[in-house]
Amino acid sequence: MTTLRDALATLDVRDLLPRRADYDLRPRSLGADLLAGLTVGVVALPLALAFGVSSGTGPAAGLVTAVVAGVVAAVLGGSRFQVSGPTGAMAVVLAPVVAEHGLASVALVTVLGGAIVLLAGVLRLGRLVTFIPWPVVEGFTLGIAAIIFLQQVPAALGQDAGAGENPLVAALHAVGAAAAALGRLALGASTLWALATVVLVAALLVLLPRLHAAIPASLVAVALATVLAEVAGAPLARIGALPHALPAPVLPGFGAAAVGDLLGAAVAVAALAAIESLLSARVAATMAPGSVYHPDRELVGQGLASLASGLFGGMPATGAIARTAVNVRSGARTRLAAVVHALVILAVIYLATGPVSRIPLAALAGVLMVTALRMIGTGTVRAVLGSTRSDAATFVVTAVITVAFDLIEAVQIGLVVAAFFALRRLARASTVHREPLPGAAHEGDERIALFRLDGAMFFGAADRILGEVTDASVRDDVLVVVLRLSQLDMVDATGARALADLVTTLEQRGVTVLVKGVQSRHRRLMTTVGVLDGLRHENHVFATLDAAVAHARSHVRRAAQGIDVPQLDGRR
Repeated sequence: MTTLRDALATLDVRDLLPRRADYDLRPRSLGADLLAGLTVGVVALPLALAFGVSSGTGPAAGLVTAVVAGVVAAVLGGSRFQVSGPTGAMAVVLAPVVAEHGLASVALVTVLGGAIVLLAGVLRLGRLVTFIPWPVVEGFTLGIAAIIFLQQVPAALGQDAGAGENPLVAALHAVGAAAAALGRLALGASTLWALATVVLVAALLVLLPRLHAAIPASLVAVALATVLAEVAGAPLARIGALPHALPAPVLPGFGAAAVGDLLGAAVAVAALAAIESLLSARVAATMAPGSVYHPDRELVGQGLASLASGLFGGMPATGAIARTAVNVRSGARTRLAAVVHALVILAVIYLATGPVSRIPLAALAGVLMVTALRMIGTGTVRAVLGSTRSDAATFVVTAVITVAFDLIEAVQIGLVVAAFFALRRLARASTVHREPLPGAAHEGDERIALFRLDGAMFFGAADRILGEVTDASVRDDVLVVVLRLSQLDMVDATGARALADLVTTLEQRGVTVLVKGVQSRHRRLMTTVGVLDGLRHENHVFATLDAAVAHARSHVRRAAQGIDVPQLDGRR
């Protein structure tokens, strides 16, 4: 018997490795990649800091992730435009892990999650993301955007959020405390400064792109807010001290107890990393005409990126849709642009940690609030809600569960809801029709029932179809039932077994069953579960409708003449 080791030894991983064609170092492409990488680096810097803070791992972890994971994923991933690093969705997943297990758990979760994503890529599971329905993806995105916004409400009001507290609850507490202070006319200076900073940053993020699309709005807004806070001596919480160099890689402890405690979190991290990265790569491929991406190689690259990030003290990484879009729009030609983006942030670590450490947390909160609002496409929301009631329900359920409970549970429940509605639609499309017999009418035709089965004969529709055929046959006192099966698109084991039960039930009541049009792809299953063996005679399977109806009429004539039809047919 083939062992797992033998199976892995036969895997061809050559298409998962980098190749020379990934880079075009001609002067024109090189210049475009350098400019695009610089642009993305400037955009990514405040986001890396902000997502590091909101995840609970700290701004330094956000910077390390952007650098280390950014380079590894760019070189080894499956998309030439993908920009990877810390993201809002991953910050949302990681925050409760940090609150429950402590900051020391992040490295192990990151490495374990990366290993799972890597294994998924090697096992060629990249195409599975296509099975996630659009309403689930959009509901998930809406929920993440809401969580990111809610997480920033306490910082925007100059307050600390409770560790591990649900973002919605923490936001409501912060707003309630601020409202109570305002009612007593005792709103503190820190709250007023935080609100003013958020408003300033948000206004700049909206207005600056209208002046010129090339302006790095988030960087300018954060820099201006920092300068004003320093000049005015504002009582605002700051980022704090940052390392002046990348930390040395350290392997986390892999104790059995620690792995057992964090394995569930690692699976959640891996699932999110795979889903978000593949969706981002797919978006990048649609934005750049003629571009393609390799989903399995993308998983390999993202898995190795998270492994490397965890070793250097970073957080799990994923493909970032917003930064990837900026990369494409900035004219990137090859993977070099994403590498340059990481080197820009690396330069900040070595050359500018002093000024960066003075950035107010409220300024980062403003950046994230605007980012969250931009994640919500009002046109997309209207399209989903206006599509079908089942898709709208799937969208709403996924979004609500994402905010109220857990991201991975939201995707799981969203998939279950979507599957339920899909099966219900499939069951409704699976029908049985009683048809008139073809050709001129014959005496005794009323004793023959011709049924056409359409759609899918599966567990969701089998009992209903079985009941309709049986009831009609008994009610009309028919002698022969002809089942037209050529229109069945799909038959599962439950459906085939229901057909076998139908044949047995009718034959036991003295009704002869004839089958017409068994498709070759269904024959083996029907033979295995006993559909054909239940027929009175092996010649009761027909290729054409005319032959089946002619045989049925011969049965009715013999019955009218008092001839024992079963004996003539030769019951087995």
